[in-house]
Amino acid sequence: MENYGQSKNGAEAQTVLNCIDLSSPEIQESVSLLKQACLDCGFFYVVNHGISQEFMEEVFSQSKRFFKMPLNEKMKVLRNEKHRGYTPVLDELLDPDTQVRGDYKEGYYIGVEVPEGDPESEKPFYSPNVWPASDCLPGWRETMERFHREALEVAKAVARIIALALDLDADFFDKPEMLGQAIATLRLLHYEGQISDPSKGMYGAGAHSDYGLITLLATDEVAGLQICKDRDAKPQLWEDVAPMKGAFIVNLGDMLERWSNCIFKSTLHRVLGTGRERYSIAFFVEPSHDCLVECLPTCKSDKNPPKFPPIKCETYLSQRYKDTHADLNMYNKQQT
Repeated sequence: MENYGQSKNGAEAQTVLNCIDLSSPEIQESVSLLKQACLDCGFFYVVNHGISQEFMEEVFSQSKRFFKMPLNEKMKVLRNEKHRGYTPVLDELLDPDTQVRGDYKEGYYIGVEVPEGDPESEKPFYSPNVWPASDCLPGWRETMERFHREALEVAKAVARIIALALDLDADFFDKPEMLGQAIATLRLLHYEGQISDPSKGMYGAGAHSDYGLITLLATDEVAGLQICKDRDAKPQLWEDVAPMKGAFIVNLGDMLERWSNCIFKSTLHRVLGTGRERYSIAFFVEPSHDCLVECLPTCKSDKNPPKFPPIKCETYLSQRYKDTHADLNMYNKQQT
């Protein structure tokens, strides 16, 4: 378990991220490396996570098959109000203060599959998924469902190390009200190859922090991800994060920052297009709809009281999605 950096690629600085080996029996070493990463920048690599390289390549291959379809075919599975399905280029606006238009990326949301008619499907982030027709993309659904299951197990393994790093029991996040009934969302992403220009407000993905507990990110070999460790710096310093074959890039979300009373960081990140087509796969992990996110007992004291009021996960996530995605009525007007 070493530190990995990379060569400079258009950012103002290089970055070095800790690497956590999930197969290592040295759990205290893993906890120490993860805690250091969470205190520093909230980003780290995870390797030997149990998902084979062969299967990862299959997931990327299936993702490319979908995004290469004609736009009119992709629009047949347009994102619905439960955030399932296709998101066109410019659908998402992550940084309205600096972006002139939306993100120059397209995506596809796949969440926890809950059958229609099941009482749980009434919740905002549970529902049946939207799937491309099987005769167009045979095996596509099965591949994505398998990846969703396997990625959730990786996320739970990472969450156990995070719990130990916060002086909690290892199974703290395994409880039913947390990751036992997780809101876990897979998002396939495709950047078509535009060149970003921050001076003109054009980004592959605008600067943002993620909403939930943690995010797992698998990428192809094309660079583009950047992080800003100090969002309040003037000017902000952006650092490249190198792709690493076979690894997940893991980052902490805003909920974990709230839970930890800002001890652990949810860091600003963005994607700059370099002129090369880029594919990535994000897996966003949040606790259950009814989970109350409030300051952890190990993260507060008389001298360090809670900085945020308690909030229900469902309430928090719903508002964040509403703030960053286009109104679906816009697409209805375009088609009529």
